[in-house]
Amino acid sequence: MKKMNLKEILIPTIALLVICLVATSLLAFTNSVTMEKIALNAVETEKASRMLVLPEGKEYGEVTTLDSGITYCIGTNEAGEDVGYVFTAGAKGYGGTVSVMVGIGKDGAITGLEILSHAETPGLGANAVKPDFKDRFLGKSGELTVDKNSNDGQNVQAITAATITSKAVVSAVNEITAAYEEITGGAN
Repeated sequence: MKKMNLKEILIPTIALLVICLVATSLLAFTNSVTMEKIALNAVETEKASRMLVLPEGKEYGEVTTLDSGITYCIGTNEAGEDVGYVFTAGAKGYGGTVSVMVGIGKDGAITGLEILSHAETPGLGANAVKPDFKDRFLGKSGELTVDKNSNDGQNVQAITAATITSKAVVSAVNEITAAYEEITGGAN
């Protein structure tokens, strides 16, 4: 049996400690440099998404957060008239939270839907960002359900092999429409 030498243990341990400290310092520095830019990009993405989900809106008021965590703002046209609301909510999908932004016009119908963030499976649940799926919500109002075969009335056809993601988006949209009803009192 070989006798343990203090140098054989101490030198690799110190080297590993130095490498870990350098790597941690570099990661912390990178985070501090990029944090502001990432936050700024998120704000810009949200602004651009508002225009996509409520195309009639040219200006968007202050963002209000409800007790449920849903956020919303009111969109106005060039004349300053209210044209609808833009809501943001999230629901648990297959890979994590699916964050959804929805525009609702003054008539209570959905004017647009954008997926702000998700961690869904590429090629399956990630297809929720495609126009083919998002357009299934246009013009609908009230509580929606997921159907594997049909996209009519209150049904939204699920993405093939991604029913959990489809249900998450519909759940977020249903929370949003309920918040819309609460805010407006259901008045159109």
